[in-house]
Amino acid sequence: MLDHILSILIFFPALAAVLGFVVHKDSMRAYGVAVASIEFALSLWLWYAFDNNVSGMQFMEHMTLIPAFGINYILGVDGISLFIIILAAFFTMIGIASLSDTKDVKNMIITLLFLQMTMIGVFVALDGIVFYVFWELSLVPMLYIIGAWGGPRRIYASVKFFLYTFTGSLVMLVGMLFMAYFYYQATGQWSFAILDWYRLILPESIQLWLFVAFFFGFAIKVPMFPFHTWLPYAHGQAPTIGSVILAAILLKMGTYAFIRFSLPLFPDASVYFMYPIAILAIIMIIYTAMVAYAQKDIKQVVAYSSVSHMGVIILGTFALNVEGITGSVFLMIAHGVVSGALFLLVGVIYDRRHTKMMDQFGGLASVMPKYATIFGIMMMASVGMPLTINFVGEFLSLLGFYQQSHILTLLAGIAIIVGAIYMLAAYKKMFFGDVTKEENKNLPDVNKRELIALVPLVIITLWLGIYPKPVLAPINDSVESVVKLMHEKSITNEAKQRIPSLVKDSAITTTSTREVH
Repeated sequence: MLDHILSILIFFPALAAVLGFVVHKDSMRAYGVAVASIEFALSLWLWYAFDNNVSGMQFMEHMTLIPAFGINYILGVDGISLFIIILAAFFTMIGIASLSDTKDVKNMIITLLFLQMTMIGVFVALDGIVFYVFWELSLVPMLYIIGAWGGPRRIYASVKFFLYTFTGSLVMLVGMLFMAYFYYQATGQWSFAILDWYRLILPESIQLWLFVAFFFGFAIKVPMFPFHTWLPYAHGQAPTIGSVILAAILLKMGTYAFIRFSLPLFPDASVYFMYPIAILAIIMIIYTAMVAYAQKDIKQVVAYSSVSHMGVIILGTFALNVEGITGSVFLMIAHGVVSGALFLLVGVIYDRRHTKMMDQFGGLASVMPKYATIFGIMMMASVGMPLTINFVGEFLSLLGFYQQSHILTLLAGIAIIVGAIYMLAAYKKMFFGDVTKEENKNLPDVNKRELIALVPLVIITLWLGIYPKPVLAPINDSVESVVKLMHEKSITNEAKQRIPSLVKDSAITTTSTREVH
């Protein structure tokens, strides 16, 4: 079964979703939780069977699809993708478990299971076309979730989300077609296999153009400044579960793709664009933090906060060293846990009051002490409090980029302080002071169903903040392989200097590299 564990992880939710159409609507929630729990158990089994001593791809599967054009069904997982897969399975499970009694719960659960298939597919695909298919398919369920269950402007938000991400993906597809063509030039065979592409050494001029093509697809997905404008609308209009999955998993597709594609394929271009992207990331951190401070809607505060923290992930990724990239991958997981929990918490209070405006609250700590405690812990994790999960990722990301630029790292660090200001201000408005609204005086505290979803997130936040080694070690080993590959493929002196050389043999490169002139 382990030989096909990745295919099972991809297609089991989809098969269950199809069977879900014949399940009675009264039994659908229990069915959805059961399916998602099995998927999560399978992802934990994958972690258990994962060999931490191997930094390259594991559990690889290969099946020929279109041999004439080198399109194959190739799957694999390494330390970089392993924990994002577990995170996707985990949030689908607790998302279904925490669903409120919204309209048409049956179709919502079916849609979430289809979405889970596409998310897992993106993180295990090692063929460019297969990756692109899952990447594009992920838009459809999320478009439906926002458009069918969202707020008053849900159609505008869903269409904007689709158009932005679909347009960027088309540019990325052009880049993929050119990569296959350059591989054909070098070998006489077509191939869309990512591991084959790793063996190409492209001239810097070609790298620059291809880097830009891939950049548009990935940057819009993150979303990076100035392509971020679709996200606040999507978060603002999406139902709670839509915001949770979007923040926890879907945004990570872009940052993951930078590490899987852009850095190892185009090391010289990555160095060339390092400072411009770092500046965009710092603008992203500072600007969205200031916008978050100006918000009156708590969900929009969390949404802009999410964009700001994604800027730190980008900064760590383009540190182009082991510390920075390892920190960025760990921060992807941390950001998923914390932002997902915060959106769940916003959903809890919205279900009770049907408003997200902070001025409608105040003094909630005395009315809902359990809710206030959990919100406080996740809020402190969001601002990077030591001994919480975000601190580990942010520290490593900034430590990595400090080796490239002291000044830019200092600016990013100051910007994180702004994040602490707006989150603390929001918490003060909602939870401290007197209860001034009559409607808030008898609000019920978190119930058993909500605690089942929230308490595991609190445990993970503190556990990995105090002892991150079980997750950091596999990530670090795989990142070392990527950085070594980047150094080997670098052709400019600046890239050789910026990308550190590692003694460890790369487990990713399997044959000699081929140069394209």
